[in-house]
Amino acid sequence: MAGNMGLNESEEFVYRISTAEEWSELQTSGSTFGQQLDKDSGFIHLSKLNQVKWVLEMFYVNTTNDLFLLQIDSKKLGDGLIFENVDGSNVFPHFYGPSRSFVPLTFDMVVKAEGLILSNGKFTCSLLN
Repeated sequence: MAGNMGLNESEEFVYRISTAEEWSELQTSGSTFGQQLDKDSGFIHLSKLNQVKWVLEMFYVNTTNDLFLLQIDSKKLGDGLIFENVDGSNVFPHFYGPSRSFVPLTFDMVVKAEGLILSNGKFTCSLLN
């Protein structure tokens, strides 16, 4: 079920778990279409802040890649930001771009980026505190 359900007016940011390679691409070229999962899906996968730790623990705990957490200004994503129910109970933000045209995430959408530290199976950074 698609639509903007789950959007909270006070929720001004969404978050992207990014590899070091993706973060570097974003900084040098000014944009990224994300990782292969994003390209295959036709949208950039994002999370609300309260979902980030769960996503990290479910999908990234065994990674050997350096990871970054990107804080993204929701307003800069415009109507390309869609909150979708992915499994009947969890609503996640996805960035499609205007008219679901799958445009890249651009550097100017990122407010802050921090390296994620994995210690004892838990990820930390100041954005998660």
